[in-house]
Parts: sequence; C-alpha cells; structure tokens
Amino acid sequence: MLEQTYRHITALEGVRSGRAIVQGTRIGVHDVAGMVLNGASIDDVVRSFPSLTRAQVYECMAYYEDHKDEMDLLIARQMAGADE
Repeated sequence: MLEQTYRHITALEGVRSGRAIVQGTRIGVHDVAGMVLNGASIDDVVRSFPSLTRAQVYECMAYYEDHKDEMDLLIARQMAGADE
C-alpha cells in the first residue's frame, strides 16, 4: 500500500509484482521515470505511452522523487534487463 496519496498512481497485488503503476494501466512508475532520467521529455513519454496524460507523467516523476532509492534500484534492474 502506498503511504502517501497520489491521484494517478496505485499498487495492485499481482500487477507488475505489486510495484507502483499508473492507475488504470500496467505501466510502471519506474518505466516512466527511467525514460525521463535517460533523456526523454515529458512529451516523448506521452508519445511512447499514448494512454498517459502529461499530468500522469509528472506525477510519476513526483513519486520517483519521493521514493528515489526504490525507483533507482528498479530502473537499474530494468536497464540491466532484469525487469519482469
């Protein structure tokens, strides 16, 4: 369960290993944050994930800032090819 309230982010048991996702999708917050950290603009992310709004992408980045250690680990795993 998320300890802070986010309008567009949730975590569901059995979806993406219970990690934070954008509500109504299977898109992981770490997927979005990883793209931005690797140089993608907010608009690039929205083009890559057309079901996301700019507000959802910005909230993913806010979540990233609030959970940086956890997110950095997930992003590093993903970059290494170890993501589910």
